[in-house]
Amino acid sequence: MSAIDRRDFLRGLGGSVATGATAWQALHTLVPARAEDAQVTPGIVQFRPEMEEVVRWIEKAPRERILDEAVERLKKGLPYRQLVGGLFLAGIRNIKPRPVGFKFHAVMAISSAHQLALDAPQADRLLPFFWALDNFKNAQTQDVKEGDWTLAPVKESSVPSSSQARQRFIEAMDRWDDEAADAAVTGLCRSVGAAEVMEMLWLYGIRDQQNIGHKAIFAAHSFRTLELIGWEHAEPVLRSLVFGLLNGGKSDSAAPFDHNQTLVGQIRPDWTAGKPDPAATTALLQTLRQANTKEAAAAVVEQLNKGVAASSLWDAILLAGSELLMRKTAIVTLHATTACNSLFYTFRQSGHDATRLLALLQAASWITMFRDGARSRDGLPDKPHIDEFAAADSAPQDLAPLFDGLKQNRANAAAQTLAYARAGGNAAAFLDAARHLILIKGTDAHDYKFAVSAFEDFAHASPNVRPQLLAASVFYLKGSRDADSPLLQKARAALASL
Repeated sequence: MSAIDRRDFLRGLGGSVATGATAWQALHTLVPARAEDAQVTPGIVQFRPEMEEVVRWIEKAPRERILDEAVERLKKGLPYRQLVGGLFLAGIRNIKPRPVGFKFHAVMAISSAHQLALDAPQADRLLPFFWALDNFKNAQTQDVKEGDWTLAPVKESSVPSSSQARQRFIEAMDRWDDEAADAAVTGLCRSVGAAEVMEMLWLYGIRDQQNIGHKAIFAAHSFRTLELIGWEHAEPVLRSLVFGLLNGGKSDSAAPFDHNQTLVGQIRPDWTAGKPDPAATTALLQTLRQANTKEAAAAVVEQLNKGVAASSLWDAILLAGSELLMRKTAIVTLHATTACNSLFYTFRQSGHDATRLLALLQAASWITMFRDGARSRDGLPDKPHIDEFAAADSAPQDLAPLFDGLKQNRANAAAQTLAYARAGGNAAAFLDAARHLILIKGTDAHDYKFAVSAFEDFAHASPNVRPQLLAASVFYLKGSRDADSPLLQKARAALASL
């Protein structure tokens, strides 16, 4: 993750935002700590001092004042990274990660908001963070109504020694033991480095598909955010993550994991030397339309053992997830994209071949579970097929009409997008336009999560399937005729004081 300089991030926010030396005179002093902010509250986990003060004002600030207070802190010198970290940790302490989803999106979507900010034009860069602040305050209110859960301090007497932490953690996670796992992951964080801790957590993040894949999503987004704010804040984050991963106990959704673990040993040792094969992509895509979890994984193993590159099989999985959204835009099909994106992220981040292969097999199996889940919950038409979807007769020369008509006819917008991409249209311009619309019109965590997943998948997919993925994305992106976010005007007003 690239380091973000607060001055560069804020400079030139556009519109009525002040720039120049005068506007930055207030940035020479840091926000002073107040006595009440330093008081320890018993019964809740405490963070490092530089984050605890930020977390507390975010927790206490009224929703109607939170944006103005954020601007005031920024003007007084609060670094952007510390502001993001404070918000993330406020969610970790205050929002119960069970079920992993619903109001807990206030935590999981923070890294998505940050990713959109990184690539946004200067005038939009604080908008996603302001949305995330407001979203947290809404989730905090919901959590209070549902019992006011808070993350408690770890039971120190139960934390295992460094020599025992790894084995205790595995044992606790395997028997779905909340209390023992909480103590064990604490000991793990205190005794080994980030890479080793995450290698263990990647496996448990992809173990089951409960909560429509949100466990894998939580694991990936935790690591993404810790990369930004610093691994020194990992202990409470990973305690929250483990608590979420153990939600629901063992269920049928873990069956593919147990089966796929046995398949990993059947894959040729030199699988990373495989060659790209578009025909294999098409074949796996067709298999995923009708296979069960075991058949889908077996098809992946067969292709790998034939010498097909894993990238070609990921192409098929990304296409299959996008196709489900094209066939029925619904919450289950949406998560076929966001959950498989997190499995793909696990595949890229892990340093262990067995974990990488298991993430690939799980992704294939999960696609069939999303397909069947969507069919039983919402009904799922058989078409369109993404590889047969027809492009428009001519490619649009201007993207404005495409996004203007997107809400009224998404299939038509997808056909135009496909024609645009195949004709060599500027993909960066398309993504910039889509990103801007999300930032000014997005209201839900899924607007942010989906966009980041779709854009990232597009970047990692093979060039021959990128046009199809870009076209499928418009089935959930915002159009220019969507209403502006109710928060937008307030956010612009707050920014005007910088």
